[in-house]
Amino acid sequence: MNLASNVIRSARSYPDRAALRLGDDILSYRALDQVSARMAGLLRDRGVKPGDQVAIMLPNSPEFAIAYLGVLRAGGIVVPMNPLLKAREVAYYLGDSGARLLFARPAFADEVRTGAQQVEADAIIVGPGGFEALLESAPLGEDVIERHEDDTAVILYTSGTTGQPKGAELTHANLTRNCDIVSAQLLHLTSDDVIFGGLPLFHAFGQSCTLNAAVASGACLTLLPRFDAGQALRMLAEHGVTVFAGVPTIFSRLLQPPDRDVYDLSRLRLAVSGGAAMPLQVLRAFEAAFDCVVLEGYGLSETSPVASFSRLDAPRRPGSIGTPIDGVQMRVVDDSDTEVPQGESGEIVIRGHNVMKGYWRRPEATVAAIRNGWFHTGDLGRIDQDGYFWIVGREKDLINRGGYKIYPREVEDVLYEHPAVADAAVIGLPDPDLGEEVGAAVVLKPGAATTAQELREYVKRQVAVYKYPRKVWIVDALPKGSTGKILKREIVPPAALGRP
Repeated sequence: MNLASNVIRSARSYPDRAALRLGDDILSYRALDQVSARMAGLLRDRGVKPGDQVAIMLPNSPEFAIAYLGVLRAGGIVVPMNPLLKAREVAYYLGDSGARLLFARPAFADEVRTGAQQVEADAIIVGPGGFEALLESAPLGEDVIERHEDDTAVILYTSGTTGQPKGAELTHANLTRNCDIVSAQLLHLTSDDVIFGGLPLFHAFGQSCTLNAAVASGACLTLLPRFDAGQALRMLAEHGVTVFAGVPTIFSRLLQPPDRDVYDLSRLRLAVSGGAAMPLQVLRAFEAAFDCVVLEGYGLSETSPVASFSRLDAPRRPGSIGTPIDGVQMRVVDDSDTEVPQGESGEIVIRGHNVMKGYWRRPEATVAAIRNGWFHTGDLGRIDQDGYFWIVGREKDLINRGGYKIYPREVEDVLYEHPAVADAAVIGLPDPDLGEEVGAAVVLKPGAATTAQELREYVKRQVAVYKYPRKVWIVDALPKGSTGKILKREIVPPAALGRP
């Protein structure tokens, strides 16, 4: 088994079909097969053996896909890295993963070289189009090195919200099965589809649900290196995108341009949301504005990533993350790992073919996360009477206000319903009397006007008295990660914020 075998199959079936597109540049499946084979040959010439780790620190570009597939074809292990990492972070990722070879762009060459030197790794700096020269004289590594299904294919590093980032070892079986289910069963992809490639490819969501799913089905992945709402809308229209994938903040951004109605998005048939819970107001507004179905899914880096999904051929529950995918089981449990009654909240645990092999070189962390065969997500959820799962929040985000437990998402959903609100994040703030107080950081839509007091009163009218945010502040932007997910741990309330 080797995940890279998909590119060979698609090249045989659809040799002249577009595999990757960046602006006006198009790479066919025949060409992708050939250049990824040369990449494999280059790696073997450089001494990369099956099971060796190779890091990729590239933006969304054809070069990322070529390097990714080439490493896998050579039997190596891909270590995807955020292109924005600084030298000390580069050194950490390379040192922890054991990767001794790194591909990166010139824009970050100084940071890359400094970090690589610290751990005695080699950095290959390749600019746009530079792969052509690099691979021109490389031998063809046409054969795909066979790997066992339990061999590691990719080491994906978690965001490090609870300490140093940990590398989730995803096997060829993990990623191949997840990719097959996403492309065939969930998105119903064909070679006629054009998939929006704005999700970072170094992230699990972007890899499995856009790159790997496209290659497996012979679809075209049209790439956007950096998200911009106006540019994304032009690309959706000009490239005839049929499947859009994004995190909730990206959906929200696409609703904001005042000229969005001038773009012809008639080919768009499906939108997929993941990475965070989508506010119901955003989901409904997007479906109405773009006349397409939004399906919500759920998963983590450790689950390859898709664990549950809403289905095209089943009744939808807006706001739900759907039901477990084939071969995967999910439960909601209490602190003693006992399943809670239907409708009650608890931690979501998962087991199945999608669960990682473990954390790279961290046996204790692996044992703590995977107990009795179940991966413990740290996410709070519930199951309804029809078996649909609903995300309530993160365990660490739960606010305890004087003994009352408050789920931030419930309050955020109300804030998103306010016509002036573009983004909102509800967090717990230290309070000497109550332990924690409810706070809300809010970003307004362009041209909108309101006050913190008005927002506070708006929420107060719609939730129990202990839930509404006593402290509200308006900001220009909220801190976000590489996928656009709001990073609550980086939100700093104004120093002058006092009691209302």
